[in-house]
Amino acid sequence: MTQPASKKVRFKFFRDVFAELKKVTWPTWHQTTYLTGVVIVTCLVVGLILGGLDFGLSKAVEALVKAR
Repeated sequence: MTQPASKKVRFKFFRDVFAELKKVTWPTWHQTTYLTGVVIVTCLVVGLILGGLDFGLSKAVEALVKAR
């Protein structure tokens, strides 16, 4: 008794996924923690810049509206 073609394809897919995952060069723990810190600091800096721009522009628009 043979399996349906869709089941064979599904299992082949998972075999291929696991084979590819074995080829991956995973980062070390040190690289992972360092790069996570870089991402967090970058997000904070960009957030502060965008927040400052938003605050400044909203104050400028508020001043323009009050001036009318």
